[in-house]
Amino acid sequence: MILNAQQARPTCETLSDTQVKSIFTDSVKMVLITRFFGFINMGDRSRQYFCLLTESLDSVGLTGEGKPDTLHHFIRAIDLKLNGGWFTKIWELNDFISKQYRYEKSIWFWTKYVDFLDLDNDGLIEPILVYGTNEADAIDGPRVKIMIYYKSHKVAIRRKDSGLDGGKETFLDNSYETLPAALKQHIQAKMNQMDRDGNAYF
Repeated sequence: MILNAQQARPTCETLSDTQVKSIFTDSVKMVLITRFFGFINMGDRSRQYFCLLTESLDSVGLTGEGKPDTLHHFIRAIDLKLNGGWFTKIWELNDFISKQYRYEKSIWFWTKYVDFLDLDNDGLIEPILVYGTNEADAIDGPRVKIMIYYKSHKVAIRRKDSGLDGGKETFLDNSYETLPAALKQHIQAKMNQMDRDGNAYF
């Protein structure tokens, strides 16, 4: 008789403060970055790993509604593999506010749209990170980026809004077309949701 073990489905959870302190000691934090924004613990058939979302704390400014808010000039995401008590960096994402648009004041992760899912049912999680900037002015609108990590490849979608019809642009990496249909459908639904929420117009 042959018994086939059922493969465990990928899991994903946001770590509590207690879990963070037990896994990421002060010495580990000093090596990686000065401030952590979010910790995502993921496990699939390839490994257990953590995605750290970080945002710099640069100043306090006013939002478009005139309310005070923390401004971030720099963001970083780090994907770490945990193996035998040691962390190995798998990939890293870094981005900044743009010097090209002088009214752009802050950049941050749009966690409402961030996903860590196994969309093609291959037992591996496909991280999808979404982040953007504040509206610069009436002409230079906000920038939005969708970063997809699929089988060691990074695929980007970049959107630049504008108050001028001719200034609105969307750029897709050529490799986007090679993604599985289920993943592309999920991304399209995500862009449609951003449209409905009024956060980006794809």
